[in-house]
Amino acid sequence: MKLKLFLLSSMFFVGNAFSQVESGKTGAWYMYFFNHQFKESQFGFQGDIQYRNWNLGGDLEQLLIRAGATYTPKNSNVMLTLGYGHITSGEFGDGNATSVESRIYQEVLIPQKLGKRLHFTHRFRYEQRFVENQDFRTRYRYNLFLNVPFNNTALEKGTYYAALYNELFVNGQKDIGDGREVEFFDRNRTYLGLGYVLKPGMRFQLGWMNQKTNAIGKAQLQLSFHHKF
Repeated sequence: MKLKLFLLSSMFFVGNAFSQVESGKTGAWYMYFFNHQFKESQFGFQGDIQYRNWNLGGDLEQLLIRAGATYTPKNSNVMLTLGYGHITSGEFGDGNATSVESRIYQEVLIPQKLGKRLHFTHRFRYEQRFVENQDFRTRYRYNLFLNVPFNNTALEKGTYYAALYNELFVNGQKDIGDGREVEFFDRNRTYLGLGYVLKPGMRFQLGWMNQKTNAIGKAQLQLSFHHKF
């Protein structure tokens, strides 16, 4: 019953947020995040699968599959990741043309708690990108996450929480081949959503993200499942 109420209230919240956005510019991302730590070990793995649409469904923007090996130093809650991602990007509209990118990445996750309810996570990510029909590229990313539980001080079973983040992307070089250039500023993503902890290691989120580049700004509905096992 609580989960149904959460989903209904979340859809109401997101619907209000979308009322100021032209419907033709609103997309949707459906995402699954996973994380596993081997027992009595500092090693594990994590990753995500994301199905991104130019609209609410059916017009492929990207299919992203990403996974990596993790390492947590002793007496630390910092997590290091070395991973690989495969991305298939589709063109906007009725066309079916796609392009492919392979990506290697290194990542550092640093959790931080302020007071009783402010759960921050800092994520630093460095990417080496092999994009179809482009020269080798690199990119730097910094994401600041914030989860604020409403009815508990921790993200435990039955907790409702606000989920926010802002992520900045910076290109490592401007030249991408054949006389083409990009700006050092790649994009910025700002997100606001509502979450619910179904049980330890299982969380759902529904929210709204605005992505801005030098050329466009685009709104995205995001529905995500966060699974730690």
